[in-house]
Parts: sequence; structure tokens; C-alpha cells
Amino acid sequence: MSDILIVDDERDIRELISDILKDEGFTTRLAGTSEECMAELNTEAPGLIILDIWLKDSAMDGIDILKHVKRDTPEIPVVIISGHGNIEIAVAAIKQGAYDFIEKPFNIDQLMVVISRAMETSRLRAENSQLKRGEVANAEMVGESAAYRSLQSQLDKVTNSNGRVMLTGPAGSGKDVAARYIHANSNRSHAPFVTVNCATVEPERMEEVLFGRESKEGGIEPGLLEQAHGGVIFFDEVADMPLGTQSKILRVLVEQSFVRVGGTDKVKVDLRVISSTNKILKDEIAAARFREELYHRLNVVPVEVPSLEDRREDIPQLADFFVETFNKVQGLPLRKISEDAAALLQTMPWPGNIRQLKNIVERVLILGPSSGEIGVKELPSADGGEEQGDGLKIGGTLATLPLREARELFEREYLMTQINRFGGNISRTAAFVGMERSALHRKLKSLGVVTSNKQGARVAEVQEDLEATGTS
Repeated sequence: MSDILIVDDERDIRELISDILKDEGFTTRLAGTSEECMAELNTEAPGLIILDIWLKDSAMDGIDILKHVKRDTPEIPVVIISGHGNIEIAVAAIKQGAYDFIEKPFNIDQLMVVISRAMETSRLRAENSQLKRGEVANAEMVGESAAYRSLQSQLDKVTNSNGRVMLTGPAGSGKDVAARYIHANSNRSHAPFVTVNCATVEPERMEEVLFGRESKEGGIEPGLLEQAHGGVIFFDEVADMPLGTQSKILRVLVEQSFVRVGGTDKVKVDLRVISSTNKILKDEIAAARFREELYHRLNVVPVEVPSLEDRREDIPQLADFFVETFNKVQGLPLRKISEDAAALLQTMPWPGNIRQLKNIVERVLILGPSSGEIGVKELPSADGGEEQGDGLKIGGTLATLPLREARELFEREYLMTQINRFGGNISRTAAFVGMERSALHRKLKSLGVVTSNKQGARVAEVQEDLEATGTS
């Protein structure tokens, strides 16, 4: 951005600076009063502001304008100029967030050096912001299962509203990706997406992290709420936010403004709020660990993110996606996952959900060969061992049962695993296990296995009365 706003009550000075900058290829706008300056700022934010300290016939002086700019658009560099400059004014301007201070009459070469450096700072900040937004825009959700389609349908309904969304689900299930998906497909996609990791920020630092701080020595340090202005603030694992901070966040949601730690001026913000938690907030409220008023403010649109075990059909697609991602980002080998390995991944327990799958894929790519398919032997075993062996080991309850009962238990667990692997699709399950569909239905009935809807998908489970009494 090469647009520079020049604010000076002396017409000759602002026009002289403008002519010099135009000769250097910059675009300029001029303002002679604080009112004209604010009008220009409200029309479009410039890449840089050259600001005179003393403005005749104006409601605000240069320091007042500087405070306003640093409060609402802190990314814009401000170069202060003054014909009455002294060291006290310079120090005051720098502490309020000015990029630099130049005293009139100024040296043109000195002015150009300062402006060039300030514009480079502005450019780098814009690029950094754009990269962060690009990362959000490229955040992908992957899947085809019924549970995934149900989740995506819910998210699509809330993308273009400003309604507050509460994402619930187990740790590692992809709540952060769902939040980024909402942002990337919303009318705020061009604006910041800022995450507050409530579980990792030290409680005594939470308010400084959120609201920023203000002091004579250190000037203004914007917090995460200020950085998210115009975009989305994502409270990740909001149940871990300290109680004292919860009440202040509640006030921010009501007033859309706050005061920095150590400050007195109110900072206005325009924010969309998305929250996530793996806890049951009503239990947290009952235990006096979470404020009920905040819960109702945040839980306007509740969306449940399914666990990986509820969307086993998506595991091969997710694994392939992670392989491609690690190849692009880290240069790890681009290997295909064999059918047997994919089938094993679909039958494994996933207490760590998608995060656990991602870690396993990364580990295999780092430790495995640089080419060829990823095979079963490279994967950790379902019982937590290091790798898959060649034979089947019998242990636990199965080893203590007579053959007939052991066979029945094995068949029940095996068929339930396959049904869940195929998202409750009996036809696909029958084809894989090599049974006629009608024969599979009879077998399931004899084993007490039924299917039911859960988060848009059908899952297999043992019928309660048979589980309680046993089968003969």
C-alpha cells in the first residue's frame, strides 16, 4: 500500500511533502484539520500517516489523533512532525506508538529515509497479515461420511451470520478447523482470525493477553481482542478461562468495548466470537467454574463436532490428506496408504481423534522408507503396541472363554467394528466380510447387534437387554 495521508495545518508544508512523495511514486491524501483527518481515516485506512503535532482550529491535536489511530488501526505507522519539537514531545509521541519523530524544518533526505522505512514496516505487516489470513482461507475440512456431511451442513448455515457459535466435541476432533472453516467462508474472511488458547495462557496473564496493556514506559501493547478487530476471535477450550476474566469478557460481548490493563480509554471492537470446549459446560456451571450468563451469550448456535470414531469412513481420506500436507510443508515422502493399512486404521481406537491420526501419519513418514506403500507393519497396533506382528495374539477375556462363547464374542466385536468402519452401511459390510446381506442381518440379530443413528450416521451397538442378560 503506497497511500500516505499528510496532516498539517500549514498548506505549503503539506503540499510540499505531497509533491516530494509523488515524485517518489507514492499516492497522497491531504488534511489540514483533525476533522479532515478523521474523515479521510473513516473513508479508507492509509499505508502511513505524516502527522503534525500542532493543528490550529482543530478539535484534536496530533497526539490525540495518534492515540485514536493506535487504538483503532494500530498497524498503520505514524510519523510525527513539528516545528515546536523538543525531546519531551518526541518521547511522548514514541510512547504513544509513533513510528518516528522529525522536527521542522526537516531535511528532505532524512524525511525520505524515515518514510521509506515506515512504508516497508507497513508492507511487511500487511504481508504478514495476509499470510495469516491465507492460512485460514486454506484450512480444509476433509470427509464424506454422514457425520461429516451433517457437520458441514451445520457450519454452512452459520458462516455468513454474525451469530456466536459454540463448538463442542472431544479433544483433537477438529474444533479449531471447524472454526477456521466458518471464518474462511464468511464475509469476514478478509479480516483477522485470532485464537485465544484458554487452556495454555497462565491465569494471571489472561487479561493482559486479551485486553493488552498501557503504560507511560511501554506505551500501548494491543491485546488479542484488539488484534481481532473486524474479524473473528476464537476462544479455544473456553471452559478453562479464569472466572474473573469470564465476567470481563461478558462485558465485552455486551458493550463491544473494553479498557486496556493500566489504561483509562475505552477501545471499541467489532468482533465475531466462536468458542469451543471438550467439557460439558452445564456441569462446569453447576460446579461454579463457569458463569451461566457467559454460557448463554456464547452458546447462541451450538454445533457438535463428531469424534473420529463416529466418522471412521473418513479415516483413509484424512490419512491421505495428512500425507499430502506433510509432503508440501515438511518435504516428507509422498506415499500411498495400502488398503490393508487403511482398513486397520479404520478399526483402531482413536482416543486422541484426528490429532492422533495426524501424529501417526507424521511418525510413519519420518521413520519409514522414502517410497512404496505404507503397510500394516508400519502402523502402531490397536492394543497400543509398537507395531503389527505377523500373527494374531489371543489374550484378555477372550483367552478365558470356551470356544463357543469366545467365537460369539469375536464375531460380535468383529462385525460391529466392520459396520462402524463403513458408517452403518450393511450392504458394504456384507460385501467386505463375504456374507449375503440377509445372512448378515440374521447373524447380527442372533448376536444382539443393532444399529442406531448418532450424529447423522448409523453405528452398531449391543442391544441393551441382551448385553445385560447375556446370550445363550
